[in-house]
Amino acid sequence: MAQRNCKLLNWNVRGLNDNARRDAVSELVRDTGATIVCLQETKLQQLDAHIVTRTVGQCFVNSFDVLPAVQTRGGILLAVNENYFELSNVLLTTHAITATITMRATNTQWQITVVYGPQRDDDKILFLQELKNIPAPSHQRWLILGDFNLIYQAEDKNNTNLNRRLMGSFKATIDDLGLKEIKLNGRRFTWTNEQTNPTND
Repeated sequence: MAQRNCKLLNWNVRGLNDNARRDAVSELVRDTGATIVCLQETKLQQLDAHIVTRTVGQCFVNSFDVLPAVQTRGGILLAVNENYFELSNVLLTTHAITATITMRATNTQWQITVVYGPQRDDDKILFLQELKNIPAPSHQRWLILGDFNLIYQAEDKNNTNLNRRLMGSFKATIDDLGLKEIKLNGRRFTWTNEQTNPTND
């Protein structure tokens, strides 16, 4: 994925149902120069070209795919800047969008999977099986990202309320898929509930 114009933004937006949130995303896309945008928890059952244009910009409006929310839960948007990339072979599953991204400059292809994992523990086991059922690309260039709602090591959480069975299942799935974690730089946690005594993951 070494290409000058490959700048990826991944964010759980916690809803795109109002214009202020869409404008905040749009500003971040512009400020970061993102050319691939992956948004989770859109909370939208319908996400049309007008919303995409306002949220991520005109260059994305002809090259996006959506996993609709179930009522107001979940929802994923994957959008790429059509000046640099093309989306194809899109697969929608219960908690993920998988697609082939082709880099226009080099014709290099790689696979991306954007996930928004479920909240309930029983559903998380099914979600991990869903990931294992996604066909792996023959070229082995596969990026899986998003909000998994899972951790696989205790240091990823700031309290001792741990479900070690789920942690083990997640780690086993990572190993089964042959994935390598891209380490977080600049902060310890990716998520907080923003309470006085926050829980962080």
